[in-house]
Formats: sequence, C-alpha cells, structure tokens
Amino acid sequence: MSNHNHLTTSWGAPVGDNQNSITAGHRGPVLIQDVHLLEKLAHFNRERVPERVVHAKGAGAHGYFEATHDLSQYTKAAFLSEVGKRTPLFIRFSTVAGELGSADTVRDPRGFAVKFYTEEGNYDLVGNNTPVFFIRDAIKFPDFIHTQKRHPQTHLKNPNAVWDFWSLSPESLHQVTILFSDRGIPATYRHMHGFGSHTFKWVNAAGEGVWVKYHFKTEQGIKNLDVELAAKMAGDNPDYHTEDLFNAIEKGDFPAWKLYVQIMPLEDAHTYRFDPFDVTKVWSQKDYPLIEVGRMVLDRNPENYFAEVEQATFSPGNFVPGIEASPDKMLQGRLFAYSDAHRYRVGANHNTLPINRPVADVKNNQRDGFMRADGNGGAGMYYEPNSYGGPKEAPEHKTTPFAVSGLAESTGYDHDDHYTQAGDLYRLMSEDERTRLIANIAGAMKPVEKDEIKIRQIGHWYKAEPEFGTRLAQALGLPVPQGV
Repeated sequence: MSNHNHLTTSWGAPVGDNQNSITAGHRGPVLIQDVHLLEKLAHFNRERVPERVVHAKGAGAHGYFEATHDLSQYTKAAFLSEVGKRTPLFIRFSTVAGELGSADTVRDPRGFAVKFYTEEGNYDLVGNNTPVFFIRDAIKFPDFIHTQKRHPQTHLKNPNAVWDFWSLSPESLHQVTILFSDRGIPATYRHMHGFGSHTFKWVNAAGEGVWVKYHFKTEQGIKNLDVELAAKMAGDNPDYHTEDLFNAIEKGDFPAWKLYVQIMPLEDAHTYRFDPFDVTKVWSQKDYPLIEVGRMVLDRNPENYFAEVEQATFSPGNFVPGIEASPDKMLQGRLFAYSDAHRYRVGANHNTLPINRPVADVKNNQRDGFMRADGNGGAGMYYEPNSYGGPKEAPEHKTTPFAVSGLAESTGYDHDDHYTQAGDLYRLMSEDERTRLIANIAGAMKPVEKDEIKIRQIGHWYKAEPEFGTRLAQALGLPVPQGV
C-alpha cells in the first residue's frame, strides 16, 4: 500500500489533476472520458439525503452514561443496574419545525434524543426538552406538523393554521403554555432539561413491572433567551446553539445532566387522577418523587457532521431487555413511524452505519437492500426456525404482558381535563414570568385573521385560569370569554 498522501477516486486510484477538466484541445469541449469529473459531479448531486420531516436542524455529541444508583429492583436493563457502569452514548439536540438551515434561537420545543450503546443492544430515548406534548394520539400528528410547516400556496409560515389547530385541540394547552413561557427559547442546548415525555414500562429480573417517566436535569442550570435577543441572534448567528455545544466540548467544558425517574406501580394507572399514559399530562412529583438513576456527560464532538449527526437514526421502539412500551397512543404510533422515516431517509440498512451500529452482536435474517456495507450475513443461516444451528429466539426476553379489554374501535382517552395542569403551571409563575408569557402569546396570535380562532383559544386559557384568559383577551383587545 502506498504511503503517499494522494487524492484518489472513490475506487482508490490516484487523481492526476483535480483543477482542470479533460478537454478536446485547449478550449474544449469537455470529454465524457473524464470519469473523475463525472464522478465528482454525480456524487455532488447526491450529497443531500432527504432532511428529517421534523427535527431537521440539530447538533450532536458523544459521551457516556454512568449509573450512580442500583435500580435493579425496577429494571433488569444491565446498563441501569450496576453502580459505576459506564455506557457510551450519542445525543442529538434539535429544533422541531424549521428546515435544515433554519435558526437555532426560535421559539420551538427542542428534541432531546439519546442513543445508549448497551451490551444488550441500542436503547434510544427519544424525547424533548418538555415533559408533555401538543397531542396525545399519533393519528393527529401529520395534521399538527402540517400547521407548523409552510402554506402550500404562499410557502410562508401560517399562524392561522397554527392557532386554528391548537384552539380546536384543547389537549395542546399545557404544551403551548410551556412553549410560550421563558423556557420556549433555551439559551443553549446545555442549559435545558430533557424528558422521555412518554410513560414507559420497566421490568425487573423477576418479571415484575412498573410504569416510569424519565427526567434529565441539566447540571449547567436552566437559562433562557430574551425574546428580542433571540430574534437578533437568529439573524446574526443562526447556528448559535450548534456552535455553543461544539465549542464547549472542544474546550473541555463538558455538559452534564443527572437522570432521574418517576416510578408508578402498575395498579396506580387505574386510579390516578390523570391518565398516566396521556403525554399531554405530567405526574405530580409529590405523588411520584424523582429517583436518581445516573449521570450523562458529553465529552467528544463528532468528527464528521453528516456521518454522525445527520445519519444518526433514533427510534423510541429501540428497546433493550427490561424496558418496554406503555399503552400511550402517541408512543404507539412513534414505535412505527420513526424507524420507517429512517428507512425512507437513510435506507433500509441505516442500523449498519457506524453511528447507529450496536456494540452488541447483531444476529438476524435481514439481508440485502441498498447500501449493505457490512458482510450481509455472509454464508450464515438466513431463515428461522432452522435445523442448522442458526440464531434462536430467547423466551426469557419476551415482552411482559399487560391486561387489555374492550371493543376494537376508534376511541379517545377517558380523561379530558386539559385545563388543570396548564392553570397550575401559570399559577406557579412569578408576575414577571406571567407578563412575558402573555406578551409572547399575544404577539404570536395577533397575525391570526379570524377573531373566532383567537377567542376560542383565549377561552381555553380562561378555563385553565380566569386571570390568564382575561389578561390575554385584554392584550389582544378582545372580549373576555363569557360562560366558558
């Protein structure tokens, strides 16, 4: 093998001239035999994979998770049950609605997706920097995201659609209140909490289960951006959050989070005052206190953004033994949709890429497809069951059952109190925080053309807290809702 630092083609041949095309004579035209030119142009045309439909703009980093407390009484997941055990991980932070080139400092939830490379397979915890979400059934997700994207005629953002949808979907009230609070624009990715948001199920070695919610608490403290400063930075440095994360790690200022969980006994799900599987609601920490699990540290930047951040694929359906799904309807839809998005965007073999490849051995019968860059299973067994010693199922890792009953029908949640928790959040705020919240909402709602949409939305906040609705109505110059 040559030791020369030669530029080569993709098939490894040295390039003799990378400055000039091969032409017929001094003035050309260019010859089709210049395969190096053709390869460069053809590859350049294909350098962009489709961007993510949501969470397109993001930043990532490598790090580790260290278990600091033994929670084996709740889960048999090995990376959580041995104090001092370190598990490598990769995290991707993101905005939700904007395109790949959009500004970092907009008012938007932030994606908080963590891939744990455990000995039992990859575990993905794909959440946000908020403990709740706008909707609670995946069937509404495409419609919701359409309202956050661009109008099909004008190609402009459309506040009419945003507020029309929210006002007709009162389950969004809690998340919208968080979004327009100070926490709607984090100062950096380092200065925000992260949440699994959904309820999940933990199962211990004895097969005993509990319901669980995840909370990542930033050790850097919560810091948020002033609205006017955020708008200025969106123009001056639209990549501010991306830059801040990279620079902090580069200079050795490694960001860290403590991971806590809330644990709910399985039987409490039948009697808790809010449906514990409704992702638009939180569990009171007075009812289910935070239990410390471990610590996450980010200590290494990607070497290549495309290979590691853009091609990273996360799915809440990537479980390991000891962690399972709950009946949360929003989660149930995500279990399919996320991996399906990656099969479309990156390819059927996205899990064979280095950033997504498990450290655990992969033994399955999935073969072929575009971009199969590993050994494709070699000459090994390619079906199951078989009589030739191929990999077999592991009955001890079957998903644990939970009881279901009722009719097969399109049905909603039993609980429709969308107002108590949003009102509680408002009442927890200081007067300064409330004033900013009202100003943020009023500013966002003013462009809405129909007063009926504004009044309908004000009515929801009035139900949550009369002062909230009244002040918002006054800020918008509209009547205070009567008889709501």
